[in-house]
This record gives sequence, structure tokens and C-alpha cells, in this order.
Amino acid sequence: MVHQKKLNFLVDVGVGRKVEKWLKENGYDVKSVLDIDPRMPDNLILQIADSELRMVLTMDKDFWELVFNKGQNHSGVMILRLEEANGEQKKEIIKEILTEYSNEITNKFCVFQDGNLRIRS
Repeated sequence: MVHQKKLNFLVDVGVGRKVEKWLKENGYDVKSVLDIDPRMPDNLILQIADSELRMVLTMDKDFWELVFNKGQNHSGVMILRLEEANGEQKKEIIKEILTEYSNEITNKFCVFQDGNLRIRS
């Protein structure tokens, strides 16, 4: 069995408490933007996450702009394009992604949409 270092997360406002709770219950180190400052700007979310080696878990596609057009550093970003999903559905999708891809997504930029996970360096 391959042992991997667990990913650490900074969970953005739109993702929801069900996902946060599931991550914590499964041994992930999780911080929540809701708990720090719900109105925190995206560039600051990225800065904090990068300084603490956390992957940003978000529903906000603006992170694409910050990383690829403005070149902001990151320690991983996962955008969930799940506008219609409820908390339970988001939790199940995160569970599936982390079960199948946790070794591949560290420090990567990922977008989950329409049942597919795209992973970029």
C-alpha cells in the first residue's frame, strides 16, 4: 500500500460545511474561509493557502484568472463546477476525487465539471 501525505485544504465559502466536516472526519487538515473572513478576496485566499501549503477548494472560477493570467503562486487549486449540487452531492464528489486522484492533484490546478476532473500543472 502506498502511503501518501494527506492534502491540506483551505475551503472557500461556496463549498459548504458538509464538505468541510467530511474532510475533517477523514483526517484532512482543513481551514475554512467562512471562519477566517467570509468576504476575503480571492488573491488573499490564494496567498494564505500557498503560505500554508494548502489546496484551495472552491466553486469560484475567478481563481483561473489569478493563477493563469496573473501568475499568482498557489499550492493547488480545485474548482468545483457544481452550481446545482447540494452539500451531500459535493461531499460525495470530493470523496470520489480524493479516493482516486489524491496522489495526482498535489500542487496542481484542477477543475471538476460534468463528471470529469481536469488536472493542470
